[in-house]
Amino acid sequence: MNTVPLARTGHRRSEVGPVELFFDLVYVFAIIQLSHLLIEHLSWEGAAQTIVVFAAVWWGWNYTAWAMNWLDPSRTPVQLLSGMLMLAALGMSIAIPNAFGDGAWLFVGCYLFMGILRPVFMMIAYRGHQLAANYRMLLLWTLLAGIFWVLGAALPLEWRLGLWLIAVLIDYAAPLAHYRIPGIGAAPMHQWDTDAEHLAERNRLVFIIALGESILLMGGSIVSHGQLTPGLALSLIVGFASLFVLWWNYFALAGPDTHGGDSSTGALRSAYAYAHAFMVLGAILVAVSIELRLSHDHLTPAIVLVTAAGPLVYLAGNLLFLRSRFGRLARSRFIAAAVLVGIMIAAMLLIDHLPVIALSVAVLSVTAILAAHTAYTTSKQSAFDNRR
Repeated sequence: MNTVPLARTGHRRSEVGPVELFFDLVYVFAIIQLSHLLIEHLSWEGAAQTIVVFAAVWWGWNYTAWAMNWLDPSRTPVQLLSGMLMLAALGMSIAIPNAFGDGAWLFVGCYLFMGILRPVFMMIAYRGHQLAANYRMLLLWTLLAGIFWVLGAALPLEWRLGLWLIAVLIDYAAPLAHYRIPGIGAAPMHQWDTDAEHLAERNRLVFIIALGESILLMGGSIVSHGQLTPGLALSLIVGFASLFVLWWNYFALAGPDTHGGDSSTGALRSAYAYAHAFMVLGAILVAVSIELRLSHDHLTPAIVLVTAAGPLVYLAGNLLFLRSRFGRLARSRFIAAAVLVGIMIAAMLLIDHLPVIALSVAVLSVTAILAAHTAYTTSKQSAFDNRR
């Protein structure tokens, strides 16, 4: 079998190339757009729309990160591919605020352009190899989901959310179904030769981007007030501490110093394609909640729900990550989630009397204790492994 000229090779295969970092820049803008979409449509319908749009944005990034797992980022054709995908991702990001309005065709068109270009490029680059056959099946699933993306954009607005939700479910079900289409073929996970460390680093970087977006939102909110009052300064400190402990917890759990675990492609699929979707969405919700708490002097049901939802969604991603890579479920995550639900219920009952800062400090206390516990147990496990 012939070698693949554009394939990653050698001892530097796991390195993240400059063009991959450049590609990620557009997702700073995308995450900001997603945050504003939810802030400006703070309702159950707005939340559903934000989740569907996020799912498409994440899947566009995720499939690109996986494609780059096999492509040499120093090669000119690969860099040109990244540039075209980045331009399409920028188009998607521009369309986010009006995805459920006049921007539907731009959003869908850019998303499907990315979804078709990637597998076609991989089929050409890896022709005659198993990976080309795998991407052929992936392309067929993308086209199937594309029917519902296009119908959602074409039909009256009241159909859009439901049709796009079906499209998202098809896209996300494809790897779980091993891209199987009866009578045509399949691409089970064991046929994808994946570099675990490259995927881990790509996902760490995009999580940092999500946290960076929180800094931008928080700083913009402070500037818009015009004057830094003592109360606002305290809220800023608590908000920043919330981001820091989220970073601390994440890198204690999935940082570069964590070793071992299941490196099969099926495990990596769950840990990075799915679990990290929850963790990044959780980070976005944390950013939105900080913005809402900085811009409001009293609690509302929406603020309470978003403030609790951010860490809860993030913890759901933690649990899936640990289950996928290490085959265990951390009891600490369940305890933290239960306490957060309790705080949310208490805040709802006391909503007319509870200061905003009290809710912020209560949630921060839970996440800070969890981060410290995670860092301690991880370092303890690492020390034990080193002695073996």
